[in-house]
Amino acid sequence: MREALTAAATRRVTRPAPLRQAVYDALTELIVNGSLKPGQHLVEAELAEHLGVSRQPVREALQRLQTDGWVDLRPAQGAFVHSPTEEEAAQLLGVRAVLETYSAQLAAQQAKPEDVERLWALHQEGVDALAASDIERLVAANTALHTLITSIADNAVLAELIAGVSQKVRWYYTPIARPRGKEAWNEHAQLIRAIAKGDSDRAGEVMRKHTERTTGFYGKQLAAGTTRD
Repeated sequence: MREALTAAATRRVTRPAPLRQAVYDALTELIVNGSLKPGQHLVEAELAEHLGVSRQPVREALQRLQTDGWVDLRPAQGAFVHSPTEEEAAQLLGVRAVLETYSAQLAAQQAKPEDVERLWALHQEGVDALAASDIERLVAANTALHTLITSIADNAVLAELIAGVSQKVRWYYTPIARPRGKEAWNEHAQLIRAIAKGDSDRAGEVMRKHTERTTGFYGKQLAAGTTRD
């Protein structure tokens, strides 16, 4: 774990934010970006040292992380990063598919030419990141593109619901971003074309298939045990 934290160049937690929240956010991000991997043992003293805090806020954060499904606390063994099950992933990604299909439909109805230009710019960023095998940049571009589509849809309730699942979606997506990359960004291009044409039905169908393929791909990788690499 020490090597993973060092390699990730973890930022030390700053004091102005509520400490327990800052520690929670920092540990969640380390899990989401893969610095802390599923099944990995989390040692309070090491986490505290790298975050520049005492062990107490780390202990409090781990309790909350367990409640939120990021960490497993095992009696007499300690804390471990949660390993998502295929059922958990299917349920969350299934909900995401429903929400984002509707988001794409609304975006096609609402998009302005400048919105489409921004979507194509993000698409190019993703394609470039894929060519460079830059996973962090690739995941960021994917997240930004989906977030922009939600923003274009202009539905506050929908945006709030999508935000509620987006962090775990990013967690699940990170290990498959590169192997699924070429297909995923081709699908993004199809989606942008449908939005640009104002074709709500087509945009919804492309997004539905896109999210379902991501779910299926993740399930296969999970079954093969490659999501921990």
